[in-house]
Amino acid sequence: MSGRRLGVAVVTGRSMEPALHEGDRVLVLWGGRPRVGRMAVVRLPPSERGPRPISVKRVTRPAPGEPGAWWVERDNPTEGVDSWHVGGILESDVLGRVLGRLPHFTRRVWRA
Repeated sequence: MSGRRLGVAVVTGRSMEPALHEGDRVLVLWGGRPRVGRMAVVRLPPSERGPRPISVKRVTRPAPGEPGAWWVERDNPTEGVDSWHVGGILESDVLGRVLGRLPHFTRRVWRA
């Protein structure tokens, strides 16, 4: 399990709605291999304006015609960027596998 570790990522944006929403926290196996049908944390290629933020996307299949790359998609067809815009994502740019969404906790103030 060398190079793999558990961590938490916070979702920004609406590209993975309805599965994930802005502010959701997800448990990530950093260094975990992608699995078709599961979500992953990926580094998208830069745009003409510069780097894009690290993103959560759904791994749908190996990228056609691109050995060593994965096809990733957003769940929300009206928001975000995915492989339909930028092509396959190199395996080295798949940073971790999302294991699940963490529950929301509310902060309570206790008064005596």
